[in-house]
Amino acid sequence: MPAALNQHLGHDGSDCPDSYYVRTGGDRLHSTLHSQGAWQPGEQHMAPASGLVLAEVERRLPTDKVVSRVAFDILGVIHSGEFTVDVEVTRPGRTIELVEARMRHGDRTSVHARVWRLQSGATGPIEGHEWAGLPAPEDMREVSFQERWGGGFIASLEARQDEHSRPGHARSWIRAPFPLVAGEPDPPTAEFVKHVDVANGMAVREDPRTTFFPNIDLTIHLTRQPRPGWVGFETRVAFGPTGLGETASVLSDEAGPIGTAAQSLTVRTGEGTKQ
Repeated sequence: MPAALNQHLGHDGSDCPDSYYVRTGGDRLHSTLHSQGAWQPGEQHMAPASGLVLAEVERRLPTDKVVSRVAFDILGVIHSGEFTVDVEVTRPGRTIELVEARMRHGDRTSVHARVWRLQSGATGPIEGHEWAGLPAPEDMREVSFQERWGGGFIASLEARQDEHSRPGHARSWIRAPFPLVAGEPDPPTAEFVKHVDVANGMAVREDPRTTFFPNIDLTIHLTRQPRPGWVGFETRVAFGPTGLGETASVLSDEAGPIGTAAQSLTVRTGEGTKQ
């Protein structure tokens, strides 16, 4: 594969499309610099990658069912450049179905998703939850996650955070300005999901220059279809004594809490932590 196909569009200083990806034909796409990850320059951030994988499910398999749970396993570095997304129904059903999708770079899969979609029903009269709501975005201070994190995706975000946020616990809102794919509107749930993986960088317990704590998965549970706009997080981070950790978040849109997300972390300290 030519070297240019392994690079983000815009990596060389050329004009970068105002999107996270560009479709090059059918199920093939190419990352832009706006999708760049925070740990290494030649990788994609899991946030837009997970949104893109779910978007391909929603575009190729339209349904009146709604996403209840989507679980992503990160099987290796999500490399920049060209890739393919494969989608298949593995458990069809009239009221419940399971769809699987894979982001593939040649013969290597970097992200594997399992998506449960359930029939919608009228349960408004018994709606309820025990999650605390967030202050509105305009009631939180503007912040820049670039003070701690690099990469094109983090640079693209608009962010707000509660003044009482601290290492290990934070309340935040973020908003991404670009569509996932140039010239294509984001499907509703994928538009929301493309923000969620950022949770692992919102309430960091330790400086990422000395402590390596990437997530190896992302699991999202939803109680309704998200509304477009700001995505809210109440996030807690825990590190254990043997290299394991978890980032757990209650997720909101501007109408209120909507579900939860969890990320399993591999935690390493000292020199050479990224190898």
